[in-house]
Amino acid sequence: MANFELIKNIAYLEPQHSFSEMATDEFCIKYNLKCSKTPFKTIKQIVDFVTITPDVLGVLPVENTIDGTIRESLDCLINSTNPYIKIISEITMPVEYCLLSKTTEFYSITGLIAPPRLFGKCHEFIENELPRNLNIVEAPTMLESAYDLHNHNLTYAAIGNKKIAQACRLNVLRENIHDDKNNITRYILIGNIDTEESEDDKTTIAFKTSNRPGALLEILKIFLENNINLSYISSRPSKENNEYIFIVNFDGHIKNPRMNKAIEEIKPKTSFFRYLGSYKKAEPPCLK
Repeated sequence: MANFELIKNIAYLEPQHSFSEMATDEFCIKYNLKCSKTPFKTIKQIVDFVTITPDVLGVLPVENTIDGTIRESLDCLINSTNPYIKIISEITMPVEYCLLSKTTEFYSITGLIAPPRLFGKCHEFIENELPRNLNIVEAPTMLESAYDLHNHNLTYAAIGNKKIAQACRLNVLRENIHDDKNNITRYILIGNIDTEESEDDKTTIAFKTSNRPGALLEILKIFLENNINLSYISSRPSKENNEYIFIVNFDGHIKNPRMNKAIEEIKPKTSFFRYLGSYKKAEPPCLK
């Protein structure tokens, strides 16, 4: 088991200057981490890296208010071969898009560079605030959109975030240009670190039950009998024996005797059980 002082690296989902890297920066500030950051192409690569490498952490997106649950993150964590890798923290972060440019003159903009999906996410701003004869240029990513500005004159802008603006030395002409102002992503921090109990924790577990009537009900009854509040439950088919795997969040920390007692009662009633971590609940984001 590591501690935060020994952490050498923290992995996140590429590209650089993405919202995932912004979430990574928030975790680094939260725990005063002075370590390297490494982008990976896939969620599985991040989990595998943390699984086999000592003294490292990983940042995974797990839920978005628009796109829903990002199943791959918890699925990869559940299937990790290292049983000590778990969730140790979470944060929620608004997904905020900005209009970036080399110029400071908003009303001079005649062209816009962005990935195709972002034209849709910022449709109202583009329709109402930018010229009707706007020159549209598509780019693969937000970062490449920012880079492409150097191939155009000062009347072009790009859609990006504040980290890209800082890294590419661009001006933020308008903030929060996206249509949905409640677009929020929840990120988790994973690693081999034990957390301490606080006044506002949640615990995540995953388990399988036998494929028979009442099997899940028996487990849910244990939570009721121990007066434990369930905040989230989902299921998905397992690849074995027509069983389902359930993922459950409940209020409390595993170090609390009542929570630990409930888990010990649940384990014998499952064909598979994985403790995925106890951690303090994220503070709600500040939306603008």
